[in-house]
Amino acid sequence: MTYDFLPSVAAPLARLIQEFHKLPGIGPKSAQRLAYYLIRMPVEEAQSLAEAIIAVKERVIFCDVCQNITENSPCYLCSHESRDNSRICVVEEPLDVLSLERTHAYKGLYHVLHGVISPASGIGPEHLKIGELLERLKDNSIVEVILATNPSLEGESTAMYVHRLLSPLVPRVTRLARGLPVGSDLEYADEVTLSRALEGRQEV
Repeated sequence: MTYDFLPSVAAPLARLIQEFHKLPGIGPKSAQRLAYYLIRMPVEEAQSLAEAIIAVKERVIFCDVCQNITENSPCYLCSHESRDNSRICVVEEPLDVLSLERTHAYKGLYHVLHGVISPASGIGPEHLKIGELLERLKDNSIVEVILATNPSLEGESTAMYVHRLLSPLVPRVTRLARGLPVGSDLEYADEVTLSRALEGRQEV
């Protein structure tokens, strides 16, 4: 999207508006409001924001084990001695790990797929971290895999696909109970709902 219809906008500001507009959920008006807010922001705060963005791109990596975002690999959850190493909870995005951790109801490990299968968007199984998940099951130490993808059409399809791959490799494959509303995301579910969904998980 270009802003050629705003000839009075300085070139750096126009570029900033365009960059904000690329972010998910940010429309043209929101992009303009954010850009003008930055203009009024003190220089120190603007520099701090810029440094935080650069630090994320330079220092944040994927954990070699669970594929969650981390600064060190293996990540804190994968290397913590108190975690149950016999269970893996499979989620779509890193934010889902944070949501489940807030419940304090799950003490196992995680695996982040980084998306769901969505043919309409051109996303197939090869675009997800499914191969890395299968590698983790080769030592036969995992007794349960919990499929915690979102209860959407894509999430359900992804869970079914992963289940077909996992069922010959792991003794128990479960799915979060339907305490989660259909069409909602784990990121926005409250702690009680997530806790009950974990407790009521069922065989797939």
